Amino acid sequence: MKDREIFSGLRVAPPIFVRVDGRGFGKAISNLGFKKPYDEDFAAAMVDSTIVFFKQSGFDPIFAYLFSDEVSFYFTHLPFNGRVEKIDSIIPSFFASTLTIRLELSAPVSFDSRIIPVAPTQVADYLKCRQDEAWNNHVISYGYYTLLKHGFSPRDTVDKLNHMKHCDIHELTFQNGVNLGETPLWQRRGLMVYRSPLVEELQVTDLEHPEIAVDDESPTKNMHHRAHRALVDDWGLPLFKTEEGRDLIEHLIEPDYSL
Repeated sequence: MKDREIFSGLRVAPPIFVRVDGRGFGKAISNLGFKKPYDEDFAAAMVDSTIVFFKQSGFDPIFAYLFSDEVSFYFTHLPFNGRVEKIDSIIPSFFASTLTIRLELSAPVSFDSRIIPVAPTQVADYLKCRQDEAWNNHVISYGYYTLLKHGFSPRDTVDKLNHMKHCDIHELTFQNGVNLGETPLWQRRGLMVYRSPLVEELQVTDLEHPEIAVDDESPTKNMHHRAHRALVDDWGLPLFKTEEGRDLIEHLIEPDYSL
């Protein structure tokens, strides 16, 4: 029956984004007491799970952009010769199990996964698109929970929001004490995890005579530079459509960034 595995030979070439998106979270995390519509502890759990993915999954993403229960990983190198079945199954399953452990969940959660092939010149457009979705999610979420507090049923709330413009939702939340332009940046713009180069200077003594101390004034002093890549979780992102945002993206994807 091996010949029935008709998708096993399907492959993708980098660069790509792999976006994982949670499903069934409502029941699984309902007893954890997270605030609505946003909870910093849940966001931290998503970030922590993303960092674990960088360190332990065996994949090597350049960066990840996340908001809510969605994470987009950007890859320029792929294991398994780019086999789609492997990529689309291992990444969401690893992330789901990591988040389950991090939150100590008693009910299962799952993530779906999709692969988005891009050219390097399209990375910024993809991130702008997802950041726009993060903003839309931000507006709708605050509007949704504001209406629930006013006694609307979930179904009526969705129906009402479907007939409201963003400016109307802004006014609704503002009249109820929330200025959507002043909420925390991570709620409006999302977060990123990426590798940032660090350089650590190590003083190296005379290799032939290691017992001899080398002081700062010694003409034989030799400084050795060792490159490291530290993981950074960025909770204060710029808008990707601005010059600052474009500069950040270009810095992350430049060819020598990982050296």
